[in-house]
Amino acid sequence: MKIDLFLTCINDAMFPGTGQATVKLLERLGHTVNYNPCQTCCGQMHLNTGYRDDALDLVRKLVREYRDSEIVLLPSGSCAAMIRELGPEAARWAGDDQLVSELHALEPRVFELSEFLVNKLGVTDVGAYYPHKVTYHPTCHAMRMLRVGDAPLKLLRNVRGMTLLELEGADECCGFGGTFAVKNPDVSSAMLSDKARHIMNTGAEACTAGDNSCLLHIGGGLHRLRSGTRTVHLAEILASTETEVFA
Repeated sequence: MKIDLFLTCINDAMFPGTGQATVKLLERLGHTVNYNPCQTCCGQMHLNTGYRDDALDLVRKLVREYRDSEIVLLPSGSCAAMIRELGPEAARWAGDDQLVSELHALEPRVFELSEFLVNKLGVTDVGAYYPHKVTYHPTCHAMRMLRVGDAPLKLLRNVRGMTLLELEGADECCGFGGTFAVKNPDVSSAMLSDKARHIMNTGAEACTAGDNSCLLHIGGGLHRLRSGTRTVHLAEILASTETEVFA
């Protein structure tokens, strides 16, 4: 299967290892991965901050670049939700019926990584090996908008050498919420404090999730608390094997 990877701007700028791990994983499973270097942003940050027109310009660009794709895959539930849920809604608000139609046509081919592996391919064991104690934080957009359910957990439970630890209050937001953390820093910090406490209580060496934006927020909190717990994207765990384990 030919897959177009929409890396997302935060991964491109700050977490390139996630994109590399995603490609490594998909190629190991026998798929051809294409990366379009002209890709930019899904527009979610602009939309969240009230710049609807700028957001829709980015959505239109994305549609032009991927309208002929067989599969558009994102290692980010947040950005996938922007394309499938928030983008069409914003286009309706703007009265752009053509963009709404184009997004609806693209929507069935847009997948977050875990739902693509489990729900599209029917794969739960990707041959991963990661000898660490790990807990999983389900991110809000993946859980509530994309409804990926337990797809990430099904993948993690099949990772060899790994101990998967249950996270108390797992379905509670970490407090990042894109620009929410900037607009409401006190509330965001309180939510992060709860999440960090629950993570540390598990005794995990690492916390994983499907969105690096949330992991950036959580990781910052854990680092300031000197917890010794690191954050790692789901793709990096799934790409790890006995011969090459991601740190």
